[in-house]
Amino acid sequence: MGSNSSRSRRMVDEESRSRSASEEDSDQEIDYAAILQSLINSGSVHIIASHYDDEDQYYGPPLPKIKHKPNTANLEASEFALSIKQASGSGITKRKIPENSVTSMLLSREKGMCTYNGFSYANKCKISNRFLPNEMSILESYGGKAFCGIYSKDGDYFITASQDRQIRLYKSNENSYKPINSIYARDVGWSIIDVAFSPDREHFVYSTWSSSLHMCSVHGDSDKQEPLCLVNTGRRFCVFSVIFSSDGQEILGGANDGCIYVYDRQRNERTLRIRAHEYDVNTVAFADQTSHIIYSGGDDGLIKVWDRRTLSESYPKPVGVLAGHMDGITFIDSRGDGRHLISNSKDQSIKLWDVRIFSAPSAAENTLKAVHDQTWDYRWQEVPRKLYNSKNKLDGDTSIMTYKGHVVIKTLVRCRFSPADTTGQRYIYTGCGVGRVVIYDTLTGKIKRELNGHNACVRDVAWHPYKNEIMSSSWDGIVGRWTYSGRETRESDEEEQEDSISCNDNRRAPKTLRRSLRIALKRRREKNPNNSSSPNQQ
Repeated sequence: MGSNSSRSRRMVDEESRSRSASEEDSDQEIDYAAILQSLINSGSVHIIASHYDDEDQYYGPPLPKIKHKPNTANLEASEFALSIKQASGSGITKRKIPENSVTSMLLSREKGMCTYNGFSYANKCKISNRFLPNEMSILESYGGKAFCGIYSKDGDYFITASQDRQIRLYKSNENSYKPINSIYARDVGWSIIDVAFSPDREHFVYSTWSSSLHMCSVHGDSDKQEPLCLVNTGRRFCVFSVIFSSDGQEILGGANDGCIYVYDRQRNERTLRIRAHEYDVNTVAFADQTSHIIYSGGDDGLIKVWDRRTLSESYPKPVGVLAGHMDGITFIDSRGDGRHLISNSKDQSIKLWDVRIFSAPSAAENTLKAVHDQTWDYRWQEVPRKLYNSKNKLDGDTSIMTYKGHVVIKTLVRCRFSPADTTGQRYIYTGCGVGRVVIYDTLTGKIKRELNGHNACVRDVAWHPYKNEIMSSSWDGIVGRWTYSGRETRESDEEEQEDSISCNDNRRAPKTLRRSLRIALKRRREKNPNNSSSPNQQ
């Protein structure tokens, strides 16, 4: 008994020492991680993505089950829901219009059941929304990760930026996309980060890991690139988000030093620099065409609203703050009405906001605390389960709606409103860290469509302003073009098609209908066993 007792004590002591050593090692690892994170945030250490190329490809387990039941209470009571219903043809009309098929709507119009000669704007959107893009073709495959892909305002041009240092311009106003120019970017550092068209389509600007933006002419010499200097500093500097004002005279940018920059093209100099966020400013946007109101989102998880007319470097005070996210903001898109915007976040959600409802200071403090409590790095680590399965809103969250189902990892994944002219802005669409394009229904919060075609993170997405197609820019180097394919025909439609074919016609049936003809004949033979004539012997 004595020997067994002493042996037990020794085992307990060894286990205790082992646990203590393990805890010390764990503490050291946490300290090293904290030191590394601090160095990265300060710009002293920069992660080279090529070291993680294998991790950029998504070969991991399937998408985790995201437990999220949309709560539409605030949305249904908002002005946003009413305006979307009216714009997309989902609102209440005085006369019932058949909704079971497009042909029923056409027939209703021809019978005079509508109060107008042609389809209304809303009903055009209703029809268009029945044919959402669902099939991808490859526009082009690059030698590096595709970071950006956007249309000009009129949709006539499409521009992409890749980690291979090439900016490619396409003519996109026809059925096919015609390459018209390729520009070799300067001072790239790690990659081209963002690109923006001027409103007149004559110029575009791009940002990289350098102290200057670069502006090029759409139709001019690709070697002529005008540097737009923002800072004079030796530390690493990058503008993560860049956009033109509506008149094209100013360029707005958000940078990794926590500042917002405004560059005046006429004066050819930087005219404003304000400290906007505690950490990186990942995204900036104008509220509407007046370009007076500015939105900014940063790694501190806050969205700030600024009035351009009252901004000063000595007293940079925002008009208001929107708080509710639990991690950094990756992208902001304005609806264009000066009231509503959406924000994508590393907390794995998109939130819809009304800027007339600002958050209290206590809500901003709750967001900052939640962000500070995050210990994962979205660039190379998996998403913590607590973010996927979080059901509780932060105290003071003033967002109208929360959308969950996509993954935000690797990079600053972007989200946008669908176009007003073709969808009535009925949808929100976003890239995804596991190679998907996800389309949400704004009114229900549910995923309307998942587009699977890439094998790496989809960073940017762009819906043509007047055509029903989406472009996706992915880290697999592919720019995908998503259009509607009619191959997903409903069973009832197929039967109608079969019955419309005359079996008394001795001519060869069209190739697309051969299978339908065979099925129709088979069914006839089953009903009339005595009639065994072949298709060519009727």
